[in-house]
Amino acid sequence: MSPADYMNAQQLAFFQQRLLQDKQDLLAHIDQLKASLQWGDNQGDEADKAMREEELRLLLRQIDRESRLLPKIDAALIRIRKGEYGYCQESGDPIGLPRLLLRPTAELSIDVKMTHEMKEAAWRK
Repeated sequence: MSPADYMNAQQLAFFQQRLLQDKQDLLAHIDQLKASLQWGDNQGDEADKAMREEELRLLLRQIDRESRLLPKIDAALIRIRKGEYGYCQESGDPIGLPRLLLRPTAELSIDVKMTHEMKEAAWRK
């Protein structure tokens, strides 16, 4: 593919539809998870109660993680409308179709992302 063909109207439409579908699926899944948060009664022995508390903790953690993805999807949709989608926000280089297919909310090219991760690892030491 030539550089001129990158992020053409057809590709932008594909990613916009994919992001909208991902958002719809995510909202439905979050609603499903919230519906399963039935506290029920605290019957049973201590092991049963502890197991139910752990299940609830895991459900809440999953809802939190998935909820944090919604603003990223919205930001990607805004970038599509602005004509900035598919390009690294830091370097301006193309992110690349393979990376966007795996992670349609990607904001950074793989090189910039790897540099960020190496810096984060160095700061943790």
